[in-house]
Amino acid sequence: MKDIHLIGIGGVGMSALAQALVDSGCEVSGADRSLNDPSVELTPALAALAAQGVKLYPDDGSGVTGETSRVIVSTAIEDDNPGLVKARALAIPVVHRATALAEVLSGHKLVAVAGTCGKSTVTAMLGHILAAAGFDPVVVNGAAVAGWSDGGKRVGSVRRGRGQWAVAEVDESDKSLMAFAPAAAVITNASADHFGLEETEALFDDFKRKVSGPCFDCRTDQERPQNVRTEAWSSSFEYEGATWTVPMPGAHNAENAFNAVRLARAVGADAAALKLALASFPGVERRLQKVGMCGGAVVVDDYAHNPAKLAAMWSALAAAFPAGVAVLWRPHGYGPLRKMLLQLAEVFRAAIRPQDALLILPVYDAGGTADRSVASEHLSAELAGVAGIVECVPSLEAAEARLRELAPRMGALVTAGARDPGLPLLAKRLASA
Repeated sequence: MKDIHLIGIGGVGMSALAQALVDSGCEVSGADRSLNDPSVELTPALAALAAQGVKLYPDDGSGVTGETSRVIVSTAIEDDNPGLVKARALAIPVVHRATALAEVLSGHKLVAVAGTCGKSTVTAMLGHILAAAGFDPVVVNGAAVAGWSDGGKRVGSVRRGRGQWAVAEVDESDKSLMAFAPAAAVITNASADHFGLEETEALFDDFKRKVSGPCFDCRTDQERPQNVRTEAWSSSFEYEGATWTVPMPGAHNAENAFNAVRLARAVGADAAALKLALASFPGVERRLQKVGMCGGAVVVDDYAHNPAKLAAMWSALAAAFPAGVAVLWRPHGYGPLRKMLLQLAEVFRAAIRPQDALLILPVYDAGGTADRSVASEHLSAELAGVAGIVECVPSLEAAEARLRELAPRMGALVTAGARDPGLPLLAKRLASA
């Protein structure tokens, strides 16, 4: 298809879709707010797309022309976005990201991975082990996988495959998972995040009814990995009479791997090939990703942004680093912080040891009409009396200085949170000094 234009092309989901469209032979262009300032360096995803011929524009509507055949948006794009306004004026069809991705994958048997937590890791593991088992799947994930970027030439969250199967992470945050009709699926879990728990459960129930083949629903499924063991930076479990090794820390990653393995077995993959492949899994960017060292402490970057993910992250780090961890965390939105404030406080109170530190950045503000009446200081106030260090820091620069100050007494320095592209960049700066 000629000149498909993506608004917000720099986002995790949109850049992955852009790569999948390029792989399918489409001509692609895109606009992004980050491109409004020409002096700002392109992100790795945008640089990879540009190198493949994708035309990039500022978010001012200039990329939408009479030659544009279709405009693709995500739920995050506001109604008054200049490109969207122009598309309507020119009567250009506007399609949601999930609908477009479902169309791209429609020629494949789709394995969809859903759930509040763990879906990016399960998707990456599943894609990796199915590839090793000879399935050669297309994979579209919500996070980059080590090695998939081909040295920066591609968006690392997408695997180009020529087999009949595809694996995709599907999103509950805007209910767009309902755009898919999978041949098989995993539902990792359900917790209150973007919606209340009751609404989230009902959404996953509706999704489950759309799956035509095997569906492992961990909300109700009693099967669990047996004899889970965790070590400093690995874990293992038993399944089908064998021990499976996972080169990632934490019991939650053993469960993620278990879900990937049993789905792969359900679609016919050979157990021996899967076992070897899992042991060589290269890891997911921003999922307990070791970045380097700073002042004797290991630098780790993680995407954790809701209570369940933060609890799993901190548990794994505490086991790996008894000397202490200093976690820098940024709330990813005002609405989520307001909704999850008390749950977040409960998780942090339970997790923070006397030797640990939690540094809280201001809420990530993406503009728009958000209700800004809640702030990070409200969370820190809920944590008064915690044995470890709890501080609000005003900026990434101030956070960097404080983390460097804490490094000599910590086992790990951790940057955590969603949406803010400055967090992984900060992790790299800490590790490069």
